[in-house]
Amino acid sequence: MHVAFAALFFFAILTLWVPAYWPVTVFQVGVFALAGVCLWRSRHSPWRFPYPLYALLAAVVWGLLQWAAGITVYGFDTQSATVRWATFLAVFLIGFTLFRDRDAARRFRSAMIWFTSFLAVEATIQTFTTAKIFWYFPSQYPDLSAMGPVLYHTHYSVLIEIVLPFALYEATRRERGALLYAGMAAVMYASVIASNSRGGMILTTLEMVAVLALQWARGSASGRAVGASVLRMLVLFVAFTAVVGWQNIRDRYETPDPMSGRRELAIASVHMIEAHPWSGVGLGAWPTAYPRYAIQDFGLFANQAHSDWLQWTAEGGVAFGVLMATLFAWCLAPAFRSVWGLGAIAVFLHAAVDYPFSRPAVGSWAILVVAMLAAREAGRKRSAEKTAEEDSA
Repeated sequence: MHVAFAALFFFAILTLWVPAYWPVTVFQVGVFALAGVCLWRSRHSPWRFPYPLYALLAAVVWGLLQWAAGITVYGFDTQSATVRWATFLAVFLIGFTLFRDRDAARRFRSAMIWFTSFLAVEATIQTFTTAKIFWYFPSQYPDLSAMGPVLYHTHYSVLIEIVLPFALYEATRRERGALLYAGMAAVMYASVIASNSRGGMILTTLEMVAVLALQWARGSASGRAVGASVLRMLVLFVAFTAVVGWQNIRDRYETPDPMSGRRELAIASVHMIEAHPWSGVGLGAWPTAYPRYAIQDFGLFANQAHSDWLQWTAEGGVAFGVLMATLFAWCLAPAFRSVWGLGAIAVFLHAAVDYPFSRPAVGSWAILVVAMLAAREAGRKRSAEKTAEEDSA
C-alpha cells in the first residue's frame, strides 16, 4: 500500500501539466480506494483520531450542506470543491494509518526527497533550455516558464517548501550521507531561485535557518555538526544558485508594486466576506461570485483570490476560515517538535498570498505532512502513556 500511495502522489505531480481532468480523477479515485482499504483493515482496531481529521471532515460536511441547501452561487463548483476536501480527508486518513509505523514514515519521506530532487534537476534544466514540458509536450501556457511538469511557479515552490525540511533534517542528523542530503537540499533551493517565486525563496530561506537553529537548540546535532552542515550547504547553495543565476528573481523583487493585482483581488474577497459572513458564497464558487465584487477589470478571468485564507473565508464563511486557522494552529507545535514538518507551516503561510490548496495534487502534499505529524504525535502519546503505566506499576 505504501508503494501505491507514493505512486499516486508522484503520478499526480508528473501529470500536472496535462490540459485535462483525467489525471486528477485517477489520483482522487486511487486515494479514495486506498482510504477504503485502510478503513477495512482497521475495522477491528480502536480509532483515536487527531484533530486534523475532524477539521477536514467538517470542511467536507460544510460543503455538502452548502450544496444541499442551495447556499452557493454555483452548485457544480461547490460539488467539485467538496470532492477536493474529501480528497484531503482521505489523504490524511491514509497517511495517519500508514505512518504510525515510524520506519514506514521515514522511508516515505526518503522517497519524497529523492523524487523531488530529481524533479528539481529536471525542472531547472528544462526552464533554461525549452518551453516544452519534458522537452516534448507543448505547454498550454507558453508564456509561463514551467518548472518541469508544474506550470505555475508558486505550486512548484510549494512542493519544495514541503520536502526541503526533510532533506535539511537528514543532512544535519546523519554523519553518513550528510553531503548527499545537503546537495539535494541545495538543488531544491536553487530550483526555487530558477522558478522566480518570491514567496518560495523567502520561505525556503527561512526553513533553512529554522531547521539548523532547531537542530542545534534541541541538541539533536552538536554545534560542530551544525557548523559543518552549514558550511557544506553554503558552498553547495552558492554553487548551485550561481548556476541558475539571481537576475530574474532580483528583477521580481524590484517590481514597483509587488502586490498589484493581488491587492484588488483581496479587497474584492473582503467585500465578499462582508456580504456573506456566515454562509459564504459556496466552496469553490469564488470565481463565479467575484465579478459582482470586483473593483477593477483586468480583462482576464480571475480563477482564484490569490489568497487561500481569504478565499476559504469568502467561500465558507467566517466560521470556515476560523476552522482552517485552528488546523494551522494545531500544526505549529508538532511541526517544530519534529523539525522535518516545518514545510506544513510554510505552505499555510504561503497560502496567505497564493493558492497552494486549490489543486488536489499540490494541496495533498501539505496534508500528507500534517498526517505524518499527527501519526508522530499519536506515537509520542502512546509512548508517554506506556511509560506512565510502567511507572505506576
